[in-house]
Parts: sequence; C-alpha cells; structure tokens
Amino acid sequence: MARRRGPGLRTRITLLATGLVAFVSGLLLLLGWLLVGRVIASSPRFAEGSTVFVDGREIDAGVLMDVLGQQARDDVLRSGSVAFLCVVAAAALLAWTITGRVLQPVHDVTDAARRLSAESLGERLRLTGPRDEVAELADTFDEMLDRLQAAFESQRRFVANASHELRTPLSVIRTELDVTLADPDADVDELRRMAGVVRAATERAEQLVSALLLLARTDGLGLAVREPVDLNAVVESAWRAVRAEAEERQVRASFLSAPAPAVGDPALLERIAGNLLENAVRHNVPGGWIEVRTEGGPDRTLLGVSSSGQPIAPDRVEELFEPFRRGGTDRTARTGTGLGLSIVRAAVAAHEGVVHASAVPGGGLSVVVQLPSTPHGKLV
Repeated sequence: MARRRGPGLRTRITLLATGLVAFVSGLLLLLGWLLVGRVIASSPRFAEGSTVFVDGREIDAGVLMDVLGQQARDDVLRSGSVAFLCVVAAAALLAWTITGRVLQPVHDVTDAARRLSAESLGERLRLTGPRDEVAELADTFDEMLDRLQAAFESQRRFVANASHELRTPLSVIRTELDVTLADPDADVDELRRMAGVVRAATERAEQLVSALLLLARTDGLGLAVREPVDLNAVVESAWRAVRAEAEERQVRASFLSAPAPAVGDPALLERIAGNLLENAVRHNVPGGWIEVRTEGGPDRTLLGVSSSGQPIAPDRVEELFEPFRRGGTDRTARTGTGLGLSIVRAAVAAHEGVVHASAVPGGGLSVVVQLPSTPHGKLV
C-alpha cells in the first residue's frame, strides 16, 4: 500500500489559495481601518472649548469627534471581520471544489496506473475536455500505455517463439533416444546414426541459445568496447566463415570496397557482417549472386549486402527484423535460428547506427547498415 508523505496536492493548493485570499483581505481590512481613522482625524475641528448638544445634552465638541472616530473604526473592524471570515471561507470552499475538478483527471491517471497490469494494458483514459496541461498528461499516459502494450505483446511472441524453437531440437533428441533405447537389437550403426542426429539437434539448440544471449547482450544496451575498426577487414573475416557454403551453393559474390573506418566493438561489428552474409548465402537460390559494398564518409560508414533469393513482398520486409522470422513468414527453415536480422538491428542500435532493408526486384533482399565513423558520431 502506498504511503502518503504529506498533505495531498488538492489540500496544499486549497491552503495556498485560502492563505493568499486571507492575506489580501486582512491587508484591505487594515487599510480600511487606517483610512477611516485618517478621514476622521482630517475632518474640520470645532473651536477650542466649543460644545454641542446631542439628545438634549451638552457635550464638548473635541470629545465628540474622538468618540465618533473610535466608533467608526470599531464599526469598520467589526463589519470587516465578518466580511473577512466570509471571504476566506468562500475562497477555501471554491478552491477545494475547483481544485478537485481540475485534478480529477490526475486521479484518473493515478487509478489507471494502480490498476495497470500485463492483462489490463488495453485500458486508455481518452480524456475529453479542454486541451490543457492535464489533458496533455493523460494523452502522454495513453501513449506510454501504447508503447508498453506493444512491448509486452512483442515479448510474449518472442518467448512463445523461443520456446517453440528450443522445444524442436529437444523433442528430436528425446525421440531419437526413446526409439533407440526401445530397440533391443540396436547395433553400432544405429547408435551412430542416433548420435549424429542428437549431435545435430544439440548444435542447433546451442546456436539458438548463443543467439539469444547475443541478442540480450546487444538489445537496448550500450557498447562495452569502442575502438577504431576497419569495416573491410571485418567483412573479409566474416566472408571466410561462409565462403565454403557459398561455393557449395554456387553463389557468386562481388565486393565493392572503399575505405570504411568505423568505431565500435569489433566482435559485434563482425557479427553484423557475418549475419548479413550468412543470410545472403542461406536464403539465396542455387547459382545466385551476392553484392557487398563498403563506403566511408566524414560522419558515417556504409555496409550494404544485396543478394538474390525468393521474392519478398515490400510491405513484409520489416517483418524480417522480428525474432524467428525467416524469409518473411517461414519459421520452419532447417538452417539458422531466425534471429540473424534481429541481432543485426540490435547491434547496429548499440552502435547508434541505422539499418534499412528493401526487397530486390525479381527476388532477394538488400540490407544497408550505416554506422558512425567517428568516436562521437551519432546517426539520427
């Protein structure tokens, strides 16, 4: 339960408004009292020793003027005190009422925040009325809920997909073990076949776990290492890892290299280049092509990887950056983990760069990565 540290905002505003009204009213009462006294004091005086008759009685004129002045001041003080109390009470009541109405949207925001949970992220305030600061606060709160809901839904999909991907190799391992153990006549060849399947499934699970750890390391975090890196050397190293697979699939590669200095984590930059080249090879068509280009500039360095492949709808290109997406919608591919472009986007964001992908006419994908080329560079 939340512990209140002091009077609420409504109470403080009411006390402040009431205090200000009381101060001004008291000041006016004092000025009125002084003004009456000054008016009486400056009124014409009778001659010394003069007398006047009041109700048949003879009274000294000087004493009468003093009595009238005191009585006038007493009347002002008495009437002013009653008016003072009425004004202060009215001010307090009005301040309390108006403040309550003004702060009601704030209470709505507070109540919504208290009710907020993963199951109630669909609630919105949608405040109507004057577009003042309180309405702006409510709109900002609604926008925050939109972002939270999108993040929670993305997280749910990620967890569900990750569970599915991890369950697949584990199911293969368990099935192979159960089948082999249930066969009393299993020979060495059968055991070797089972061991090969289990090893392949284990490697797949290990790749997936490593990719998940790398994605968690880069997603939303800064860089632990930031040093000058030659992007051409990074691309060359990454290409050596996939060259054999490209030659096996008869994929032709061309490189358009120019000086491309970058600043960042060498391991993550090599992972960016490696994932782009792996995707270009594994999602290519037999006898296809790959074009890699690097280009440096005063503020940014560019790495572009284009390749042939299956046709991709332009409006579904952005989906490729979602976890466990392969070829736009295929989640059943036997190679890769479905996290390649997700890791690329997270690693590029950690370098404060930008990444953009577009469909190649006739089939294939083109991905362009822009990275800062100076230590303090930042792309927007």
